[in-house]
Amino acid sequence: MSDEELDLGDIERRMKGAVEALKHEFAGLRSGRASASLLEPVVVDVYGASMPLNQVGTISVPEPRMLSVSVWDKSNASAVEKAIRNAGLGLNPMLDGTLVRIPIPELNAERRAELAKVAGKYAEQARIAVRNVRRDGMDQLKRMEKDKAISEDDHKMYADEVQSLTDQYIGQIDSALQTKEAEITQV
Repeated sequence: MSDEELDLGDIERRMKGAVEALKHEFAGLRSGRASASLLEPVVVDVYGASMPLNQVGTISVPEPRMLSVSVWDKSNASAVEKAIRNAGLGLNPMLDGTLVRIPIPELNAERRAELAKVAGKYAEQARIAVRNVRRDGMDQLKRMEKDKAISEDDHKMYADEVQSLTDQYIGQIDSALQTKEAEITQV
């Protein structure tokens, strides 16, 4: 075998990163209580670039069912309001000067279904990320076999290992989604 070798550790690290990112996204999906992490996925278009919300203002939780964002630059306040409204979180922000107030709606059946749908979307993005890592690994294996760096048997062995990792991390994603959906739909 040559110096070029498939780095299964790197593939696993990248797949694990997709699962961690999903868990981070799920942390933002709160089931009824205000939490600053709810706004973490929100990205605001300001100064000709897309920036995370926490880089244009201070997020706080003044009441259990209310979030507020104190925007640092008044010219960005309406962009922040628009970004929160369009983030797909089902929130209806209200602009008051440089302060954006975001009441957290009571979780009715419709809102729970909406949150479950958002959770499903996050899980699908994570599955796609894991599959992309798998594809990168498989492409690398094909190149290595073509360049005679590995044998056909080694290619098959590594391909099976990459597929096994893929199945393992897709399973973790599905499990995390089931847990989150159960948490959301609990009345």
